[in-house]
Amino acid sequence: MITVEEARALLYDLVSPLPAETVKLADAAGRVLAQDVVATRDQPPFAASSMDGYALKSTEVELHAMFKVIGESVAGKRFEGSVGPGQAVRIFTGAPIPEGADFVVIQEDTERRGDLITISDLPGVKTNIRPAGVDFSTGTKIHAPRRLRAEDIALMAAMNVARIPVARKPVVALISTGDELVMPGETPGPDQIIASNTFGLKALLEDAGAQVRILPIARDTVSSLETAFGLAEGADLVVTIGGASVGDYDLVSDVSTGLGMEQSFYKIRMRPGKPLMAGRLGRSAMVGLPGNPVSAMVCGYLFLLPMVRRMLGIEQVLPPLQTARLTEPLGKNGPREHYMRAVRDESGIRACGDQDSSLLSVLAEANALLVRAPHDPDRSVGEEVQYLPI
Repeated sequence: MITVEEARALLYDLVSPLPAETVKLADAAGRVLAQDVVATRDQPPFAASSMDGYALKSTEVELHAMFKVIGESVAGKRFEGSVGPGQAVRIFTGAPIPEGADFVVIQEDTERRGDLITISDLPGVKTNIRPAGVDFSTGTKIHAPRRLRAEDIALMAAMNVARIPVARKPVVALISTGDELVMPGETPGPDQIIASNTFGLKALLEDAGAQVRILPIARDTVSSLETAFGLAEGADLVVTIGGASVGDYDLVSDVSTGLGMEQSFYKIRMRPGKPLMAGRLGRSAMVGLPGNPVSAMVCGYLFLLPMVRRMLGIEQVLPPLQTARLTEPLGKNGPREHYMRAVRDESGIRACGDQDSSLLSVLAEANALLVRAPHDPDRSVGEEVQYLPI
């Protein structure tokens, strides 16, 4: 058996960043920026008013000063003339500042009669003008790699960038194995259960930016598994769920090896998730997950998500571990690294009471994986421990 870190390093060797593709700006949200994006204009492209009011010369701003209104400037249509001494231009938020003006008196500080205004309240020193390029200027970059949020999309739209270079989505094929499984919505037999892992992993990986294909359940026969692997052809990552152990009906290793899989490792010194295998099957990376629901999902967090992020070109493929203080004591750990389902809140962190790897209800309650080193001693309330948010 190898350690979690050794396994992760070998898994990274199985995948590499995928090539870029160009998508419309409207389709870029959630994608990973593959190349820097450069602004093609200043924002704003002109000095603009930040308030509704009157544009005039700052040297003439004083209480009770009077000005003649000679025109107006609105968003989308500037005042074409120039502001001279004793003159003002009615201006609205976002409108260009007229030539000759360098101050906007807000309308609440003025009184108007016909085409004359009087400064009725001292405006203060703020000019109420946004300089040209105060938000960004031509040549400003959004640097890759970066998972694009709604705020990034708005910024790129303002930069007048209509097509975005993004990393191609990794294609992941999920194969659940076992005669005991049926799909959600089907009627299970008396000795069957619902295939839950597949859908949890699909949600997990799609949220990370992958394109996930759920393949038909592979039955516990060589021919059924061979068919499933055939259907997975072309995927960047093939993930089998179950059948990776050493039982009489655990056929994934033998079948994949028979199809040419070059194995990188088998079994990790961790819990849950010890019977995990990985290798290369043709042009695809392959990972064989254990069938226990929690084991599969924990391996998804620790191994599959980093692999997907690496294919997307993301530099930090695994979030750094965080620390919190225990609110309940922990007994000593065994010889394997343990990723315990835990609940982190404002008071600290506590391990969930039952760590049985079949209990999805406990996983749904958890929001963290509390990390225990091999042979970690007893831990008391108040001691700091490490955890991975989930």
